[in-house]
Amino acid sequence: MDFRERSVQEWAAAVQDREVSAREMVEASLAAIEAQEELNAFVATDPERSLAEADEIDARLASGDEVGPLAGIPFGVKDLEDAAGYVTTQGSFLHADDPPAEADSILVERLRTQGCVVMGKTNTPEFGWTGDTYNPVFGATGNPWNPKRSPGGSSGGTAAALMAGLVPLCTGSDGGGSIRIPAAACGFSGFKASLGRVPVEGTYRLWPLSVHGPMALRVADVAFVQDLVMGPSPRDLDSLPRPHHSWRQALDEDWRPQKAVWCPAPDGNPSDAEVVAVCEAAVAQMEAAGVAVEVREEGLFNDPIWEYVLLSANAVSGELGELSDEQMERITPGLRYYFGLSTAPQVADFNRALDIFYEMSETLNGVLADADLLLTPTVAGHFPECGGQGLVNGELVDNWIRHTYPYNLTRLPAGSVRAGFASDGMPVGLQLVGHQLGDVRVLQAMAYCEELFAPPMWPALS
Repeated sequence: MDFRERSVQEWAAAVQDREVSAREMVEASLAAIEAQEELNAFVATDPERSLAEADEIDARLASGDEVGPLAGIPFGVKDLEDAAGYVTTQGSFLHADDPPAEADSILVERLRTQGCVVMGKTNTPEFGWTGDTYNPVFGATGNPWNPKRSPGGSSGGTAAALMAGLVPLCTGSDGGGSIRIPAAACGFSGFKASLGRVPVEGTYRLWPLSVHGPMALRVADVAFVQDLVMGPSPRDLDSLPRPHHSWRQALDEDWRPQKAVWCPAPDGNPSDAEVVAVCEAAVAQMEAAGVAVEVREEGLFNDPIWEYVLLSANAVSGELGELSDEQMERITPGLRYYFGLSTAPQVADFNRALDIFYEMSETLNGVLADADLLLTPTVAGHFPECGGQGLVNGELVDNWIRHTYPYNLTRLPAGSVRAGFASDGMPVGLQLVGHQLGDVRVLQAMAYCEELFAPPMWPALS
């Protein structure tokens, strides 16, 4: 049983039709996780618990109960959010010995309500702070296309698990690119919805940038699951009303983008030439198919990295509070730098940052005034080796992920689709950015691009 060969919707229908049992789905997932243990995508499993959940679903189906449209679907939970019975380590020694969570996060709870079975926790960088997936507790996760290369981050364990066929569905979160970056690294479609579509709680209330949602190999599955988990919650004051229309059904409408703006270097800093060339070939396919393309070679705004760090560092440090010298020594070195930045800012710094975000929002609104989409490379360079730096035009660069977080800061929906492959055999992502709250159009455009140049494909694994 290879979960990559069918969509989530098809696997769910197979369980409902009794073609395959929930137990068989879970057994197949456990076998795949064990077979690909060296990939280090999953960092915690509980086979007995997962099989018991599957048996309960099978019993309910046999008795004619309404179990939910995702009955029997095994899924992984990113180790930044709670799943009852599992420790939420956040990839940190500071939480590695915490007791197991007593309750699910909102997203996990809603997926369980729809019939999903938790298979365990997927790896993440410590506190999700970077675009690579390595932490001091569990080490590095490999990319299924090349295990020595990074699967991106911070939802890197999730992305690797999906592309390796360990599960058909996972949770992800995106506070600066953490769904889009690993989706691009592993060669499938990843979608960051508008802030508030799926409620968040706990630590994430301090992080006004982070969007949670499902990850799957096909954008139609993402839309299908989004339909099931969206809607407000009193635990998240930023949560939005449930949409009136199905996002999955919208993908069946006869729509395609009429005009897109292609900008290879939105912050004015050059992207890698080969990455740009692969993306331009995909954009050319769109143009040949009838999409009008406007090229913007000049930058749209300055890289807002320091303003982004200001918000994100304070969110993490606000959750953790004061750390002792001994505790600081146990966290990732780059994260220590974050904490140093979080101690100095004043109210005026935050106000200046907010001014910049609003200016960026107005700029992007102007760019999209007569266009459906803004197109950029998902990342600025080639994905690094695990724990390393990205490669941009032959140089190792720390901030190779700078094309994603501007759309968290401006709260625009955005997704990544596979544009093609680089000469080293690694996938290259094309980012699609939409209008404010224009989630459906971004999903429709992603589905259009999947059909045009990015049908699902995956590496052969030993």
